[in-house]
Amino acid sequence: MSNDTTTRSAAALAGRLTDIRRELHRNPELSHEEFETTRRIKSWLEAAGIRMADYPLKTGVIAEIGTGSPVIALRADIDALPIQEETGLPFASIVPGKMHACGHDFHTAALVGAAYLLKEQEQELKGTVRLIFQPAEEKAKGARQVIESGALEGVRAIFGLHNKPDLPVGTIGIKGGPLMAAADGFVVEVAGRGSHAAVPEAGNDPVLTAAHIVTALQSIVSRNVGALDSAVISVTKVNSGTAWNVIPEKAVLDGTVRTFDPAVRRRVRQRFDQVAAGVAAAFDTTAVVRWIEGPPPVYNDEGLAELAWREAERLKLLPVSPVPSLAGEDFAAYQQQVPGLFVFVGTDGPKEWHHPAFDLDERALPVAADFLAGTAIRAISNFAAEPQDPKEDFQ
Repeated sequence: MSNDTTTRSAAALAGRLTDIRRELHRNPELSHEEFETTRRIKSWLEAAGIRMADYPLKTGVIAEIGTGSPVIALRADIDALPIQEETGLPFASIVPGKMHACGHDFHTAALVGAAYLLKEQEQELKGTVRLIFQPAEEKAKGARQVIESGALEGVRAIFGLHNKPDLPVGTIGIKGGPLMAAADGFVVEVAGRGSHAAVPEAGNDPVLTAAHIVTALQSIVSRNVGALDSAVISVTKVNSGTAWNVIPEKAVLDGTVRTFDPAVRRRVRQRFDQVAAGVAAAFDTTAVVRWIEGPPPVYNDEGLAELAWREAERLKLLPVSPVPSLAGEDFAAYQQQVPGLFVFVGTDGPKEWHHPAFDLDERALPVAADFLAGTAIRAISNFAAEPQDPKEDFQ
């Protein structure tokens, strides 16, 4: 099947996709709260005659184009972040303390655009494209909810994307193997014995212990992780005390660990527990570590990466091998179920993800829509051309 029409149509959609992205940007909703976002997505798809699929999700949308097998899934995330916007844009968030600071409005608009392109060619599709507008990516729970709903059943492969501010528009970052990191959280509760601040010898200071734990944790990456491996330990919150002249009973540290390799992930967590307990014991206090299991690494299928690279070249885009990111992405949950590919789309933005002044170049919208639609068509054609397993006739 030829998909030469996608490039011409995508350019014509640029204005519409920009309007969609800006409407979403003005009206951000946090994870599990994306009710109006869900309504908007459904209205845009239904207006184009795209059928909704019935899966038990409170927020988020599943839709389909085409019929039969193979089934290829395209995924975009739809939630925003609890950040006060500082872009000064005319279409800035109208919701105080909430902002699309990670570009999920871009991802959603791009997938709507891909849906429009695919709908134009529905009669020629040799299978089904399942559109997954996923909630709660920022909480790393939405992908699991989609999987539990049954929306991944029958899917042969899944594709997703993320905007990349440090890549120019027209660039697609495609890489087989690890692309984004496992993202685990931790809480360390340090228990000591309180006293008057003027007589610290009468207690056991948990603040002092916590400070030493923060410093000691950094030795794990430099002394327990190989120089050619990757890991990050970041303590991002320190809470303790209520008065300036009182040594408190407790101090609490929060943060995150990022790794690519499962063995490194296990080793870092093991040493983390040992370091926290050992430092606490040295100061006659105790430390209890609680781990918050995050998504595993995004690990891309090599065959799908090759397929997407060829499609990017056909579309006269610039495919590049990107530097892996230590940010986390729950798209990894899908890849534990079916072959998947996650790519970076260049958006040439002024700030990185999660910054109050985050923005992106909207000229990348038709690029992303075109790439998603074209890659889905190419994947369907490739899978449809494979010899059918005789066992399928008896299922």
